[in-house]
Amino acid sequence: MKEWNDELEKIMTERFGKDSILALATIENNMPYVRNIDAYYDNRAFYIITYALSSKMKQIDRNPTVALAGEWFTAHGKAASLGYFRKEENRIIAEKLRKAFSQWIDNGHNNFEDENTIILRVELTDGVLLSHGTQYEF
Repeated sequence: MKEWNDELEKIMTERFGKDSILALATIENNMPYVRNIDAYYDNRAFYIITYALSSKMKQIDRNPTVALAGEWFTAHGKAASLGYFRKEENRIIAEKLRKAFSQWIDNGHNNFEDENTIILRVELTDGVLLSHGTQYEF
């Protein structure tokens, strides 16, 4: 990363430390695939609840480099499955996701009994954030 400072972290947390719709791009056979996802930002990474057997995860398994875009923000990252949502090692981030996604998390879309319901972490590697006329590159 070029530069990460307290002000950048504060802006990222304020803007994305809640239920945030972002575009997530993956690559397969030199073709980009883009989809909107619900994400939550915490400590230089985005977290997404997803299904382990989805096309998105199959593409990430083959190439973990992804791109993200959101409100005046674009970045690259390394994606990795943290495994089953209810796994003990995921307890702390799962609690944060439950709170951030509280309006829809239990609407029947997710099956938390299914071990293929996982947490995807996208650790940011570089990007650009614009805020009030200032461009932050990291």
